[in-house]
Amino acid sequence: MYDIDPELREKIVQLHVQEGRTFKSLSDEFGYPASTISRWVRQYCQAAANNKERAQALANMEKLGKLQKEIEELRKENDFLKKAAAFFAKESK
Repeated sequence: MYDIDPELREKIVQLHVQEGRTFKSLSDEFGYPASTISRWVRQYCQAAANNKERAQALANMEKLGKLQKEIEELRKENDFLKKAAAFFAKESK
């Protein structure tokens, strides 16, 4: 068992849930085995089932992660549309 600061443990869980980071990437960055990080995430989710505050935090993490992905997609689409508009503006001259 690892002696880890609870705030760091929660941050690692948050990176997985909110940002979609893989257990492997978190393991590489923080030096804990992927199986340990997986267990922390599972325990956090199980604890959320019995704790309203933690359940709300988990829901917020998931929602924020989805919104961040959507923002990234919209930025890519916006960049593409800018390039397309510039191309067609150049073609029409």
